[in-house]
Amino acid sequence: MIKKEERAEMLHTSEVGRTLRTLLLVAAFALVPQLAWAQLPSNVANVNVSAALTESLSVSAGAGPVTFSLVPGAIAPGSAPVAIQTSWILKPNRIAVTLVGYFDSLDALTDFGPPAASINVANVQGRVATGTPTSFTAFTQSPAVGIGTPGASLELFSEGIGGTNKQKTRVDNLELQINLTGPVQQPAGIYMGILRIQAIAN
Repeated sequence: MIKKEERAEMLHTSEVGRTLRTLLLVAAFALVPQLAWAQLPSNVANVNVSAALTESLSVSAGAGPVTFSLVPGAIAPGSAPVAIQTSWILKPNRIAVTLVGYFDSLDALTDFGPPAASINVANVQGRVATGTPTSFTAFTQSPAVGIGTPGASLELFSEGIGGTNKQKTRVDNLELQINLTGPVQQPAGIYMGILRIQAIAN
């Protein structure tokens, strides 16, 4: 027969067990929301992207002809400077942009007569205060940059390309004059010619 003290101890042990089971159930249920809301990553989708910036180099010159009022044995200035705008967007391997003015032949301007007569490139001079020839220089050069006419050209500027000017626009004023001083005996006439201006990136 179970004594009163033993029965009380058994009841106490049973209550402790129930309490422990209850606590374990509560803890288990407390974990259920966390397990239900755990992060679930998807696969990774890839999208290829690309962007292109085209390399370019362009030159424009001020509109309108440059005129000269020739005087025998004197220097005749051009009617106005030629405003030249040079713009570029270049790749990293470019090292310089060079601008050249040139005539197609040694006869810079021609009067077709009759009789025909011409003004030689040695008598046509130019300068660019912001460029290479800061004093008046004849169009008698042969640039080694791959543009122009040998013996009938003038380099107007050459700008080295670095990290800060891969993209740039610059404006330079080309002043022109025709020098008929010295032994030049130029016949009267109306002389016409075309000055070409071109840039190259190396």
